[in-house]
Amino acid sequence: MRRTGLALLGLLLVATACTTSSGSGGNGQSAPKGCTTVDVASSPEKVELFGDLARRFNGSSAAKEGGCSFVRVLRKSSGEAMQLLADAWPDEATNGARPVIWSPASSAWGAILNQKLSVAGKPAQAPASKPFMRTPLVIAMPRPMAEALGWPNTAIGYGDILKLAQDPAGWGGKGHPEWGPFRLGKTNPNFSTSALSATIAQYYAATNKTRDLSAEDLARPEVDAYARAVEASVVHYGDITLTFMNNLYKNDQRGAGLTYASAVAVEEKSVIDYNSGNPDGITDPGEVPRKPRVPLVAIYPKEGTLFSDNPIIVLDSPWVTDKQKESARVFERFLQEPDNQKRVLEFGFRPGNTAVPVGPPIEKSNGVDPDQPQNVLGVPAPAVLARVLDLWAVQRKGARVMLVVDVSGSMGEKAADNGETKLDLAKTAAIEALDQFKGDDLVGLRIFSTGISRTAPTEYLDLVPIGPISANRENIANRIRGLAPTQGTPLYTVAAASYTNLRDTYDDKRINAVVLLTDGRNEDPRNNDLDGLLNILRAGSEGQAAQPVRIFPIAYGKDADLPVLRRIAEATNAAAYDASNPTTISKVFTNVISNF
Repeated sequence: MRRTGLALLGLLLVATACTTSSGSGGNGQSAPKGCTTVDVASSPEKVELFGDLARRFNGSSAAKEGGCSFVRVLRKSSGEAMQLLADAWPDEATNGARPVIWSPASSAWGAILNQKLSVAGKPAQAPASKPFMRTPLVIAMPRPMAEALGWPNTAIGYGDILKLAQDPAGWGGKGHPEWGPFRLGKTNPNFSTSALSATIAQYYAATNKTRDLSAEDLARPEVDAYARAVEASVVHYGDITLTFMNNLYKNDQRGAGLTYASAVAVEEKSVIDYNSGNPDGITDPGEVPRKPRVPLVAIYPKEGTLFSDNPIIVLDSPWVTDKQKESARVFERFLQEPDNQKRVLEFGFRPGNTAVPVGPPIEKSNGVDPDQPQNVLGVPAPAVLARVLDLWAVQRKGARVMLVVDVSGSMGEKAADNGETKLDLAKTAAIEALDQFKGDDLVGLRIFSTGISRTAPTEYLDLVPIGPISANRENIANRIRGLAPTQGTPLYTVAAASYTNLRDTYDDKRINAVVLLTDGRNEDPRNNDLDGLLNILRAGSEGQAAQPVRIFPIAYGKDADLPVLRRIAEATNAAAYDASNPTTISKVFTNVISNF
């Protein structure tokens, strides 16, 4: 969900900061004449809070300190922003303005950035910084499941979760066979701080250490085996926590939350948001939150956990001027003021300014414990952090994915100033995305358009059968390069057939999924039955605890039927991705593939 109408609200709130009214501080607003613009790249879970504080700052006397400063906020996942900074933040038209301030969820991302730059022979860009606010990593579990493990009287940790995940009886071993196998929900540590922290914590649990995790520790065979075993219990990955929490909430509302996931590695703040009926922490205008049927509780792992410290990093990047740094420091001081730190608390974070005490909503009635965690883990050295990410790429659960690409006639429409068509851009993005799969992932290629084959079925054609990407990669790439636009869009037929195919050939050792890219809406007069399609998908989803197959649609171009694609995704407990601007397709493909 996204907050809308912020620009109008900002116009009402911002007063005399710089002699003229301005916007909310949201990305895309122009600074008043004579003001120094400070663009902030903020991690998603706090972007609403940052927008609120930016508006307050822009309308305050503090913004006139030393001249005039104007803050704008851009939402960027921590890992994505790190990579963009490592690449000198290319293509501002697509990625947004180059930031002056970067606020990832954890300062660990600054260390990873500097490590990447050092390896490339470039100077560091992320200096040491103060925490803006703090929130610990927790294992969020539906309350009945946590109680079955002895919560709140029994300390629970990663070892307990691993033991349960490896038990063939699953929840039956705890007296609840109706909950099925234990399934862990986790996001991708290349994007998500909660996943990065969880992966680090897993390594600490495997080594029985609480600090100074080393590259030698990571290389130990028993540590590798422990990490692989934890990842094997993952039901599926997500690009960011907010997507995962939204899907969990939707399942809860239809009474299926307990079979969607047994536990999710998230930050404490996400548990508070979820239990308030606001799973992604962003409130739409007029939205009335509805509390979940089954609340979550925060498990603070007994082996220890890490804090997300949400630093305010004033970047030493080439594009940041001395004047911008000066204005950024003014905004940083504004954020540390007690009144603004209390505002932090209202949003479910713990204040970074330790002079401000922790209080509601961080309380046991909301499923969290202000007296926890008792054991705080040390952040590993930058080189070890980078190695953790490298190892996750090979230790993560394997994937079995069918790439389904629309080659209808509209894919031949011009999409870029250089004359490239939508299909041209999609082909480039799809080929690049193949590199994100690990060698033993299973990947196949299907294309669809009406009348595409002279033999049945006529609506779609399998160009490369599902098989190991190590052997298929170049074959798939070559077949993608040869694609050409043809006729109409048999969306419902190909969605049903692709889903059914993966369900019938389900691999319980892997994440099974369909990635479906389309630029239009269903154009097959022989199958206009959307309700019939959704019934097929929902019927299969009733067995998701045993055989979860998900469809991740990409709405490509402005004519794609995004509302229908969202319904298709939701019916399979997945998420739809919006590439209405065709030039963003490479980025969108990256986000989609991060679910595997």
